[in-house]
Amino acid sequence: MTAAPDQEKTGLGNYFIANYPPFSFWKSDFLPDAHAALNRPPVPGTPLGLYLHIPFCRKRCKFCYFRVYTDKNAKDVSVYLDALLKEVELLAQTPCVGGRPLDFVYFGGGTPSYLSADQLRGLMTRLKEIMPWDQTREVAFECEPGTLQKHKLEALKEVGVTRLSLGVENFKPEILQYNGRAHLEDEVYRAYGWAREVGFDQINIDLIAGMVGEDWANWRECVAKTIKLDPECVTVYQMELPYNTRFSKSLQMHDADEPPPGSIADWPTKRAWVQYAFDEFVKAGYEVTSATTVMKDPKKTHFVYREALWTGADMFGTGVASFGHVNGVHVQNVDTWEAYIDKLDRGEIPLGRAFPTSERDRLIRELVLQLKTGHLERSYFTRKFGVDAVDEFRPAFDQLAADGWLTVTPAAVDTTPAGLLQIDRHLPVLFDPQYVGQRYT
Repeated sequence: MTAAPDQEKTGLGNYFIANYPPFSFWKSDFLPDAHAALNRPPVPGTPLGLYLHIPFCRKRCKFCYFRVYTDKNAKDVSVYLDALLKEVELLAQTPCVGGRPLDFVYFGGGTPSYLSADQLRGLMTRLKEIMPWDQTREVAFECEPGTLQKHKLEALKEVGVTRLSLGVENFKPEILQYNGRAHLEDEVYRAYGWAREVGFDQINIDLIAGMVGEDWANWRECVAKTIKLDPECVTVYQMELPYNTRFSKSLQMHDADEPPPGSIADWPTKRAWVQYAFDEFVKAGYEVTSATTVMKDPKKTHFVYREALWTGADMFGTGVASFGHVNGVHVQNVDTWEAYIDKLDRGEIPLGRAFPTSERDRLIRELVLQLKTGHLERSYFTRKFGVDAVDEFRPAFDQLAADGWLTVTPAAVDTTPAGLLQIDRHLPVLFDPQYVGQRYT
């Protein structure tokens, strides 16, 4: 891992664990394994999801590390959407699909809501013709509040989107502006109101603890304003500084126009802010369902994309630089616009790198990702992998329990509240030795 487990200052590098083995081990040399996986029938009973990366933004956030573009015109957008549809068509023809219905669809970015209502209707109508959505449990769509209009939300509702995620992050104009966000506070309320008028009953709001300029007084205001909006779900991230963000590059170069390292909140402060938020949300009737998520009613509100991925679903990740998992092989697309368009113009699935996982890799992957929910059912791993996960990693679990981060019972593993807030820094103790201490991305 780039960030040492005992790191308390917010340094450069990835902190949060989103996959296993680390992305830095995915190589182009493994592409034959990826193509072989696509050409095998699916493992019976494995759900299939579809992720679509829409890489356009009005502005690039200074903490963003995703592949996004702020300089593309209408013709470029059209070229990209045509390529995206070609990719889905090619994937739909592979034996890996095997007639499976889609369990979930997720539009991420970038800014999916950057697209016009007509572009969204055209894209989604064609997508549903290629890979039908009629049996999906969830169609999720990320939005930047300032890009929404009521007629665009009506279009999203019309084509079958079931879950909206509003990238609010913060409410204070100065913090939003300084961190490179494009929207304003008033646009949050306007977009949220329209979404309710149109009939969306599954709305998530994203917040980020630790944006540059944050302080206790404003964070309390952000939490209170979010509670007042009353969304079904709230996701609270702790800000990190991967190497390829504007903030990170400025810190490396000691850029006087960007904040000095001391102005970025340290991890204990960010954890305190998240704990405060969780406490306030619980008082307001929410339930903590992961290290980053609270839900108003977990019996009615689900995040299928997360739940399916963390329990071993297959997923086609489409779009430039997008990643997925197919038949036991991690895959990621080529990471430049030119290479992505070129491969699809030649009728090729635009894979860039891959990693074939072993049974043990998949066990550890599900173990570390499910620990981020704060709860593991030991019987789940016994049924699926034929081993008791706690016994398999007994020294690591004993140490985490002794340090007060979790408790182990014959039936389950549960993190303590303090352990849940910093679970990512402890997950590497479960990694196999060859993946420990290596760069994550």
